[in-house]
Amino acid sequence: MPLPSTPSTDGGRSRLPVIMVTGMAFEARIARGEGVEVVYAARADLLEQALSAAVARGCSGIMSFGTAGGLAPDLQPGSVIVADAVEGPFGRLPTDRRWADRLAAALAVGPLSGRVRRGLMAAVTAPLVSAGDKDVLHRSNGALAVDMESHIAGAKAAAHGVPFAVCRAIVDPAWRTLPSAATAGLRDDGSTALAPILRELLRQPLQLGALIQVAIDARAARISLVEARRAMGEAGALQMASV
Repeated sequence: MPLPSTPSTDGGRSRLPVIMVTGMAFEARIARGEGVEVVYAARADLLEQALSAAVARGCSGIMSFGTAGGLAPDLQPGSVIVADAVEGPFGRLPTDRRWADRLAAALAVGPLSGRVRRGLMAAVTAPLVSAGDKDVLHRSNGALAVDMESHIAGAKAAAHGVPFAVCRAIVDPAWRTLPSAATAGLRDDGSTALAPILRELLRQPLQLGALIQVAIDARAARISLVEARRAMGEAGALQMASV
């Protein structure tokens, strides 16, 4: 149901949805809610197309939401990053300071208290799976975490002059090298196929222990995302008229 029309100093922007940008289907399911339009895809060109279409329909802001790989060695799975900027293929893209402040305040109470960090997010165009590669990237720019969608969301927000924010939960810590089975089943559209994962396990059965650990880490990240989404809604941190 559309919100009632009220006087606004933002040209009506506050009545438009916030677009939440994710890479995977399960992240999109968590992100959905009143006042939010979700776009997702694992392949960059598909994500950019979906985001362009959503922006054309109108939005009050764009948020990159979902999981991220840890770069800072002290971040545990389930830690939550509210980014001050994203550095990646399009250079450094700052987030909206007031929106980031409101998000951090909303997340800093309740179950996520003590697990929220502010800082730089890195963005890449291909999965960063080895502990060594994560360490190199962290040393190069000091970023706390890395994902593959935030630069796309940030560039689109900058191009259209709307606020930009990032909220990401750590799914694989800096010291963890992901087994090949962990990424084998990811489809271009962000959904997951089981058969390629099973084939990888049959080819290299010794991956099973590492894959179980990935599942444990992923559960911690999922719980944090659910808590973060709930906290945002309850605090009104997605109502852009207040930003």
